[in-house]
Order: sequence, then C-alpha cells, then structure tokens
Amino acid sequence: MNEIKLHLGCGKRYLKGFTHIDIDKFSHVDHVTPMHQLEMFTDNSVSTIYSSHALEYYDRDEIDELLLEWKRVLIPKGKVYITVPDFDSLILIYQTTGLLKNVLGPIYGKWPNSLTGENIVHKTVWNEMDLSDKARLNGFINISRFDPIEYLNKIDPDYDDHSLAYFPHMDHTGIQVSLALKFFKD
Repeated sequence: MNEIKLHLGCGKRYLKGFTHIDIDKFSHVDHVTPMHQLEMFTDNSVSTIYSSHALEYYDRDEIDELLLEWKRVLIPKGKVYITVPDFDSLILIYQTTGLLKNVLGPIYGKWPNSLTGENIVHKTVWNEMDLSDKARLNGFINISRFDPIEYLNKIDPDYDDHSLAYFPHMDHTGIQVSLALKFFKD
C-alpha cells in the first residue's frame, strides 16, 4: 500500500510524492477543497502533512477544527510539518530595519483565488509559543522546530516555497522569516 502524504494549501507549488490540496485549481491539484475539509481521506490513512504559509489564512477560532481534521486523517505517529510567517522574526526584521515594507507581506498577505475572483487575506499571525500551544491543545505531541531547507531538500532539492524565505532575501545568514514546526499524532 502506498503511503499518503498531503501538501495542504499547496497553491502553485508541486511537491514530488504528495497529494495536493488547495482551494484554487491548478493542474497539479488533486482535490480542490479547503485544507480543513478532508472527507476524501479515511481516518488514520495519511502518514505526513506538509503545509507552508497557509495556516495564517484561517481565523484563530477556526484552527481547532482544522487541526482536529488533520489529526483524524493522520495515522498513529503521523507527522505534521507546518510553516507560517514567524511574528517574532518579523518584529526582529522591523526592529533591525525600521521599515514596514519589509514585514507587510508576511503579515497582511493576500492570495487571488482564480476560481472566485476574491482575494483571500491573512487573518492572524503566529509565533512558536502560540502555535505550539494550539497543537498541544489539539492532542499533538513532540512539538519542535525543524529545518525546512533540510526537510525539503530530501524530497526535492529544486523545490522552493515561502518556508525558505530569509531577510535579506536569499541570505541564509540572515533572519529566517518562517516558523517551521513539526508535531506528531500520538
């Protein structure tokens, strides 16, 4: 039996070996649905969930429903790898530069949905403490940071998404813009 790995909120990005879920229709998207509606997957059927810079499009009061749905589809010891703009890093970038333009995109981002014609906007920000607490409260365990460069290079060395963003741009000695957390279903 093949292992099921989900790339949730994939947008235009294709990740080898993953089933792609997004609310917009791109040629590689397997299921056009919000990432909190995974009815097409049975309980305990998914080994891995990867989501990059998509959680911030949900209100905080919607996150419990989303995480419980992810937990439902994950196998025991199934893994979640998630990245979001790191509010703590964005504050550091702003304090370092004094320029709002350097943090506005990750805080107030928007995505134009080609199916509806509407812009979908960021609804919240996260830092490590808040996102870890939210995962823990929804029954996930072993919550820790992961290195998105290392993780993604093992899957596809040519893959690129927002989880790999640094300030200054492309300077890996700079400030990593994303918070990258992994956690497990018990």
